[in-house]
Amino acid sequence: MAYFITVEGIDGAGKSTHLEFIQNYLNKKNIQNKLTREPGGTEIGEKLRQLLLHDDMDVGTETMMMFAARHEHLVTVIQPALKSNISIICDRFTDASYAYQQGGKGIDKSFIKSLEELVHPNLTPDLTFLFDLDPDTAHSRISNERNLDKFEKQSSTFFNGVRKVYLELAEAHSRFLVIDSSQTIDQIQQIISKKLDELVK
Repeated sequence: MAYFITVEGIDGAGKSTHLEFIQNYLNKKNIQNKLTREPGGTEIGEKLRQLLLHDDMDVGTETMMMFAARHEHLVTVIQPALKSNISIICDRFTDASYAYQQGGKGIDKSFIKSLEELVHPNLTPDLTFLFDLDPDTAHSRISNERNLDKFEKQSSTFFNGVRKVYLELAEAHSRFLVIDSSQTIDQIQQIISKKLDELVK
């Protein structure tokens, strides 16, 4: 059986640290898998990613462009893999559109919902890990690491909105596992392993 696993969280919450761990877990279980990301995951998607992360644009344009990249990702990578019994581990998916464009930038939820229903009406992740962290702590983790993209440069108010919507989504959907990212890497990976054990048993 192929699984569709997504990893979410505000910038700096530590999700990237654990993507490889999840992939290694599946490898040890002899579960074929592919690690991918959004926006991106395809040649076209990666080009759109550069625009999305660095160019200013209207939030409606931004949201539709996210879903354009997502559509390409779905039809060329995600859906073919799942049909071939290859599990997908995806760094962000549609939950990020609700969190960032609705929670952070204030676009109407119904706008995102209509795009979701158009682009992937019958596909939702089997499991979503949400790495949760206070925005100020998260920002301090990334501010010295690299040149920040336009989202990473946003204010605490923006990220508080993003986090709020993420937690609302987690409350509404049982596929979510919320993980306190202030814990040690070992503690977090024990939690991840336990949840994956339940998924693949």
